[in-house]
Amino acid sequence: MNENLHKPKHIAIAGSGLVGALQSIYLKKRGFDVSLYERRPDMRNNRISAGRSINLALSDRGFKGLAGVGIDEEVRQISIPMYRRVMHDKEGKLSFQPYGKDGQAIYSVSRGGLNCKLMDLAEAHGVNIHFNHRCTSVNLEEGSAVFESDHDRVEVKPEFLVGADGAYSEVRNEMEKRPWFNYSQYYIDYAYKELSIPPAADGTHQLEKNALHIWPRKDFMLIALPNLDGSFTCTLFFPKSGPLSFDSLDTLDKAEAFFKEQFADALALMPHFREEYSSNPAAAMVIVKCFPWTWGDKVMLIGDAAHAIVPFYGQGMNCGFEDCSVFDELLVNHEGSWRDLMHKYEKARKANGDAIAELALRNFIEMRDKVADPGFLLQKKIEARFSEKHPDKWIPLYSMVTFSHIPYHEALMNGDRQESIMREVMALPEIEQRWDSEEVEQLILSRL
Repeated sequence: MNENLHKPKHIAIAGSGLVGALQSIYLKKRGFDVSLYERRPDMRNNRISAGRSINLALSDRGFKGLAGVGIDEEVRQISIPMYRRVMHDKEGKLSFQPYGKDGQAIYSVSRGGLNCKLMDLAEAHGVNIHFNHRCTSVNLEEGSAVFESDHDRVEVKPEFLVGADGAYSEVRNEMEKRPWFNYSQYYIDYAYKELSIPPAADGTHQLEKNALHIWPRKDFMLIALPNLDGSFTCTLFFPKSGPLSFDSLDTLDKAEAFFKEQFADALALMPHFREEYSSNPAAAMVIVKCFPWTWGDKVMLIGDAAHAIVPFYGQGMNCGFEDCSVFDELLVNHEGSWRDLMHKYEKARKANGDAIAELALRNFIEMRDKVADPGFLLQKKIEARFSEKHPDKWIPLYSMVTFSHIPYHEALMNGDRQESIMREVMALPEIEQRWDSEEVEQLILSRL
């Protein structure tokens, strides 16, 4: 790091979730005095509540962020590789789609387990974590904040404040009140409810272990991700209101009948369905976009506080971890002022935050609808074959997002260009018989 850079000595971070905890470790390793303030109790004392959230899918960008603090391989050991999607139709018949090339996988990991590990590491590096301290006000000019608990009220006056306090960020809330701060919040018309499939009697997984399972049903879907204990965490993504929605399934009998009709093979593996359906809430999903992400040289936003997205590309955490690793790279190589560093950070990340928000929405349509379509699966087969023969000319969009470090906004732009070519290819007469022909290959090459 440039020793001539005039930088703050003490940094306070609001939020000790995944991104806040990781950012604290990065900053501590660079010599800053770091304090974390978290509104919730210490989840390490209550492992059950720590695990109640959508399972996460770690991929290359996230692992790079973890590698920066030396725990990527350790986390890989507590994750399960998922090499492909397994699609379940209403009759229980299965179809398959690999995620990438042989050996490429996304990794199912417990949100709570990973968060606990990051907090352990933060404390081991000397970060002070203050639990049960909710941020109630922020002074942007001073970079200070007030945190309140049941017992005290603390005014923290660091030299720099990081808002890592999620989609409903209190730090960002203060920025929203200022002129020239642009902010949008959008709720999709869907909610999610978490269910589970327990292990078999012998402790093994009752579905294929190394896969992400999807029950795509056009307007809604069920997914299942494997856990280390042999169970699966299942999530129903379903309209919030309407003729067929969470609001319409207003009794357990209706909900169970709906599952028998739509997800019979999954329901047969859910002995606690009625209990879980009634007790687990239908949670909202929000997209947050804003700019700027910094305020002078006193405050910055990171992770969901700057760019909350829907979970359908499995990139929310990965994008947040990439924020941390990119900021660290900029910090190490920066030659100007701390304020200039802030501008460089937000410029580097804003377009990518917007791009992954768009990609995540699109992937919802793909997962709930297209993955059950033979034409879509054929298109992906053609793309994979062409990419294998011409890896320098074509990287499938999913691979650009998941298995590379190509900036999200470049992946989106390249993906749109490739999709326009594939629309032309899929319109060819008898493409089902000619998909692997020289003619198709030459058509793609000519359009590139």
